[in-house]
Amino acid sequence: ALEALKNMLSPSITALRDGVEKEVPSTDLVPGDILLLEAGDKVPADARVLESHSLRCDEAALTGESAPVGKNPAALPEAARLADRRNMAFTGTSVTYGRGRALVVETGMHTAFGAIAREVAAVATEKTPLEKRTEEIGKWLGLLALGICGLVAGVSILRQALDGKIDLQFIVTVVMFAISLAVAAVPEALAAIVTGALAIGMRQMARKNALVRKMPAVETLGCTTVICSDKTGTLTRGEMTVRRIVTADGPVEIGGAGYAPEGALSGAADSEALRRLLLAGLLCNDADLEERDGAWRIQGDPTEAALVVAAVKAGLPRARTRLENPRLEELPFSSERKRMTTLHALEDGRRMAFMKGAPETVLERCAGVLQNGRTVPLDDALRAEILTANAAMAQDALRVLGLACRQVAGDACSEEETERDMVFLGLAGMMDPPRPEAVAAVAVCRRVGITPVMITGDHRLTAVAVARETGIFREGDRVLDGEDLERMDDRELAAVVRQITVYARVSPLDKLKIVKAWKSLGEVVAMTGDGVNDAPALKHADIGVAMGLSGTEVAKEAADMVLADDNFASIVTAIELGRWIYDNIKKYLTYLLRCNITEVAVIGGAVLVLGPEYLPLLPAAILYINLATDGLPALALGVAPPDPDIMERPPRDPQESVFSWDVKAFVALAIGIEIPFFLFLFFHDLFDIAHARTEMFFLFTIVELVIALNFRSMRYSIFAAPPHKWLLAAIAWEVLLVVGLIQFEVVREAFGILLPRLSDLTMIFVFSGVVFLSMEGIKVLIRRRLAARSG
Repeated sequence: ALEALKNMLSPSITALRDGVEKEVPSTDLVPGDILLLEAGDKVPADARVLESHSLRCDEAALTGESAPVGKNPAALPEAARLADRRNMAFTGTSVTYGRGRALVVETGMHTAFGAIAREVAAVATEKTPLEKRTEEIGKWLGLLALGICGLVAGVSILRQALDGKIDLQFIVTVVMFAISLAVAAVPEALAAIVTGALAIGMRQMARKNALVRKMPAVETLGCTTVICSDKTGTLTRGEMTVRRIVTADGPVEIGGAGYAPEGALSGAADSEALRRLLLAGLLCNDADLEERDGAWRIQGDPTEAALVVAAVKAGLPRARTRLENPRLEELPFSSERKRMTTLHALEDGRRMAFMKGAPETVLERCAGVLQNGRTVPLDDALRAEILTANAAMAQDALRVLGLACRQVAGDACSEEETERDMVFLGLAGMMDPPRPEAVAAVAVCRRVGITPVMITGDHRLTAVAVARETGIFREGDRVLDGEDLERMDDRELAAVVRQITVYARVSPLDKLKIVKAWKSLGEVVAMTGDGVNDAPALKHADIGVAMGLSGTEVAKEAADMVLADDNFASIVTAIELGRWIYDNIKKYLTYLLRCNITEVAVIGGAVLVLGPEYLPLLPAAILYINLATDGLPALALGVAPPDPDIMERPPRDPQESVFSWDVKAFVALAIGIEIPFFLFLFFHDLFDIAHARTEMFFLFTIVELVIALNFRSMRYSIFAAPPHKWLLAAIAWEVLLVVGLIQFEVVREAFGILLPRLSDLTMIFVFSGVVFLSMEGIKVLIRRRLAARSG
């Protein structure tokens, strides 16, 4: 992220020194230098604007302001927010229009960019929940392995020494056995399974437009409890859409969203006023619409493009209409005029002027209204009615334009002559609508206990309207403005942050404050961002999510995950995959812990009681069982499909130990059923040690494969969540392999076993059925406990 920040700085700039214009490297600038800025320059230092000739700067990366910002030297209050400092040019921004002079006031780390760099550098890298858990597992299993080695070897050697029969061969045998027992205790494939599961998760997420940059973030996504999201382009399409038109003949609702010209018109859709308004919107317009690579794209201003799309939805052919009604003259839009007027030669020979602009401005120049196909005088009552409709649309967070027309004589177009006595056509209300998939994703978040929060630089009304439509804002929730947020300290914000679901007029720098407030409550926070000054918040969040389409390289470098489609729904999909990956890692660990504890307790217990001459299994057999059960079946569990309720559960506690109560229940089952039976069987057949070892070998192998089969899900019955093809293939392979290997006498001698009898196999399969049913019983108890907890 720091390197990307450096790359955004300009290598040199024209500066005024000693009255002479010089090309000065940006690294040599000092406070007091005067910069000569013009279109195309990157600003290399924070500078106070002294002179502006239509100077405009693109500050989107720094402040989130999407449109270029006009600069002027007028003094501002000292407390003015960064985005409101129109008399400053900031490091890393670029000049898009005009020229000017500015006095350097800050350089390097003292600039606004430098403050961001300090914040990014100051954020300490925290361990993810998975990293903490694997450390915990490693510590306990390491201690277990050392303890087993020491205990078994120590007791055996001490017993032999007390009998006076100790020799080097005995010590070597005992040490080899102790090491093989320690190997049985440790899930040696843990690193491979975890890494493989995370890598598979990264690949699956990439297919769903979520590119994970840091592997452990895959698992962290699974315990996300709060998603703080931008509005524009993430929850919404970033595509302005006309949603409502009001004419004197009545309102018209327009369906569809975005630039695709798809959507039905309902209401007064057959009126002459609507047809004329849409014609005005299409002709008094510099934007264009085209289909490219299967997607609809615009050229020009998004607000104008929305009018083009509305006209096409109503059936007006875009290109032909413009060709048949060519533009003759134009009075362009400006911030002072707040309107645009064009003059056209209509196909019937008439000359018609069309105007669009701020409703109040357009109404001032109108003398009539088109109603029921004819022009009626614009009296005070009609004017008040139009202004009331405008206010109602604005209250619904629609950006409203007024449209009017007038038939003129001649081809000349002047402000005085043309823009008077116009006929008012109606109001067009538009907004950047929520993505349908974002609405569905927010509903999923609500259902599973994830809190969605909207953070936007937009106005309060617009923010609340979109948040309400997506389901983020509900009755009783609070909305906080940027100024109110700035007045709060961290403790005050933390006290109310759970009640706030919408932040409006907030600068990207405030995101860090919001992240800290949520994290202080122990929540796992995902934060989206695309600008340079989003980097500290992205870095500090548990999951930083950068925008792939609109995001800066600085934001992407600071993030853990990049959304290729800038879509909120992709975050929720990634969370689902994160939960799936964690579940599979947990299945694998529980399976191996249960099997390995049984092996260690049975084999180690027998040796401690009887001595190493009564090994239940020889070292080679122990290692083979580990290879067979810890290998392919365990790997197959790592790629098991998700449980049916994966996105019905609340987020898990990030502080939860990997040895959770359900893991302990399965381990307790092994201690209560398998270990006693294994020991009983071994001691019962101790008079024939070869036969006893044969029973132990096949009992361990088959029972552990049955356990793997049942661990396809730790909650659902094998009938509700049947084993997947890879697990079945792994188990079938291990069965065929062991059947093939025992046909060789050399293998049987190395394992210290015989060919099994039919009675042995019958006993093994009956006991395997008991284990299978006991695990199904534990799952029933787990489901009942979860249902009671959620109910």
